[in-house]
Amino acid sequence: MLMSSRDRIARLHYLPYSFRVLKAGDHVLCAVTGARIPLQDLRYWSIARQEPYASAQASVEAEKAG
Repeated sequence: MLMSSRDRIARLHYLPYSFRVLKAGDHVLCAVTGARIPLQDLRYWSIARQEPYASAQASVEAEKAG
């Protein structure tokens, strides 16, 4: 039986300019807002904190919070 990665949270390793999929899924959750981010729309993350963000604003908020 094939396992679908639809509607599952992916686990990623964030790298400069890309990410590596550690656990198959179709989305991640924003570390600041909790918003669902489809992998094809993921543009913002922190390499140091290994966190995804839904927007540039969310990324700035995470940076301010330290």
